[in-house]
Amino acid sequence: MSESVEGSWRADVLPGFSQTTIELDEAEPVIGEPEDVEVVATLVRQTRSLDAARALLYVHGWNDYFFQTELADFFADHGFAFYALDLRRYGRSLRPGQLGGYIADLDDYHRELDAAVGLIGESHDSVTLMAHSTGGLIASLWADQRASQAESEPPTRVDGLILNSPWLDLQGSAMVRTLGTPIIASLANRRPTAVLRLPESGFYARSLHASLDGEWEYDQEWKSSPGPGVRAGWLQAVLRGHHRVAAGLSLRCPILVMCSTKTDFRRRWDEGLRRADTVLDVEQIASRATKLGRLVTVARIEGGMHDLVLSAPEVRAEVYAQMARWMAGYLPPAEG
Repeated sequence: MSESVEGSWRADVLPGFSQTTIELDEAEPVIGEPEDVEVVATLVRQTRSLDAARALLYVHGWNDYFFQTELADFFADHGFAFYALDLRRYGRSLRPGQLGGYIADLDDYHRELDAAVGLIGESHDSVTLMAHSTGGLIASLWADQRASQAESEPPTRVDGLILNSPWLDLQGSAMVRTLGTPIIASLANRRPTAVLRLPESGFYARSLHASLDGEWEYDQEWKSSPGPGVRAGWLQAVLRGHHRVAAGLSLRCPILVMCSTKTDFRRRWDEGLRRADTVLDVEQIASRATKLGRLVTVARIEGGMHDLVLSAPEVRAEVYAQMARWMAGYLPPAEG
């Protein structure tokens, strides 16, 4: 493995957590980035849960990073050591001058996922993978590829996949998606880092951050509104990932896909936006979920927001209950 992890863990920005850097030795800056700035990922762990035999690795979505400490506490209380990965150019891994969130091939993320799972496997018997939104697409593609290589290159055992509102298809009508793809591909081939001017209402951030109308505190530089520019090469990489899911993946582990019961893309603020997915089409998530593997459970969450674990207290209580029920039914018990 060309990637390496620095020798020591250090205090994280979140109390009760520590972090280490995953150096991505073969990763290079893209056009517009400084040549002398390192490309890295960051693995975060909760310190109170490290003795558990099983581990949970969480992967965030677009314009995001790990800050959901309540989620970590849930898994620790259910017997898991909790880890989270800030992907390259996101959150803790973002370096000055880098293009936030940019990637030209989703498979490039396999480097940090391999390194993170390998490191976790040194201390734990198995890994359950959880991912949100774009992270759900990335994690699904990684798990599918690694499953297909299992006979020749046995990976650390991934015994289950939990997806929180995964981005498995491009929202909008099939005609819009089809007509848009050639244009995106043409621009991505000519100017991969060109920014696409897409509308952004700011309503999702308004419904989340405590300084606005939400409940949560997080770093507004790492999870910003408006977000980093959506670039042509990045969107082409996502579309290619969607096409692979549409063709069908072959994940062998049990999968839980959770999403809201309602999408709301309205352009004027309304309190109802707090109880719907304002980012993705939930019907497309539920429909595309069956393409992931052999054993897929779909749970629809009434009143759920895009990041379900950031929903209203009674709603996320249901999210946690669904995860606990699924884990009890489908994950093998902890060894020993």
